[in-house]
Amino acid sequence: MAAAFTAGAGINWRQCQVQVRAWQAVCIKAGGEVQVMMVAGSASGLRGELKYAEPMSAHTSWRVGGPADRCYRPADLDDLKLFLASLPEHEPVLWVGLGSNLLVRDGGIRGTVILPFGGLDTLHRLDDSRLRAGAGVACAKVARFAARAGLTGAEFLAGIPGTMGGALAMNAGAFGGETWSLVAGVETLDHRGELHERIAADYQIAYRTVIGPADEWFVSVELQLKSGDADAAQSRIRSLLERRSATQPTQQPSCGSVFRNPADNFAARLIESCGLKGEQIGDAQVSEKHANFIVNLGQARAADIEALIRYVQERVQQKHGISLQAEVRIVGEFER
Repeated sequence: MAAAFTAGAGINWRQCQVQVRAWQAVCIKAGGEVQVMMVAGSASGLRGELKYAEPMSAHTSWRVGGPADRCYRPADLDDLKLFLASLPEHEPVLWVGLGSNLLVRDGGIRGTVILPFGGLDTLHRLDDSRLRAGAGVACAKVARFAARAGLTGAEFLAGIPGTMGGALAMNAGAFGGETWSLVAGVETLDHRGELHERIAADYQIAYRTVIGPADEWFVSVELQLKSGDADAAQSRIRSLLERRSATQPTQQPSCGSVFRNPADNFAARLIESCGLKGEQIGDAQVSEKHANFIVNLGQARAADIEALIRYVQERVQQKHGISLQAEVRIVGEFER
């Protein structure tokens, strides 16, 4: 039994033959299109979706980014374990949730991208004060689920435009709350597909920073919340989202906040004081609504956004003597 996966735009027959050597797969030609045939249910057992030369613009909130060599969307945790165990030992691996807080360069990504959204989607209540969420569950969904269940403290997650896996990786925050303030424990996978249980004390946590065991990725989290009023929690979420909509460019492609707030200051205030609201390079623009957002006006390239990030940093450094640190993660190759 075999399952077909489209190889993706720009891949040719020779590239396909090279790409599949590490997997139980063969190349075929169908209607002039090169495809990868993954052997399913026998030698490989994989049940997820594998794509080659996949445009990362389809997986980032900025809607930019060149092709990844391979993208895999697992069917579930067991499928992901099997896939990771099948990878070559030194295969570069990048996890991408909803693609917020991420800039993929126009040359794309060498290696394999894991797309947990839709696969690692467990979400259930454990007891009167705890719930478990998979790394692929959107933060906003966790906030709403907790509120409806009468569990309070997670309302701020509604303002984080990513998945729980991404929020864990960077200690994402919104409206004064931070992800790791709620964490009781996590489950991780390593490069060999082996599962590990970790407690919060296994990690060093700071503002937008998480340091823990190397070469492990978050697959689920146990959140410690408080039992409270469900109606009040849902009302608070609505209020926070109204505030977010009023102050942030939620209707335009962006990554969320681009820069970390310096100590005792705000990146948006510093940028605005430099007169940079509305500044453009190509179709990348410093938002006129919130200066710590860069939006894609429609045809921006990753190179435009990265150039605008550097320009903003230079201007703030020149005027205020403050070095703005990017909160967004920049990955991939420059276009040749």
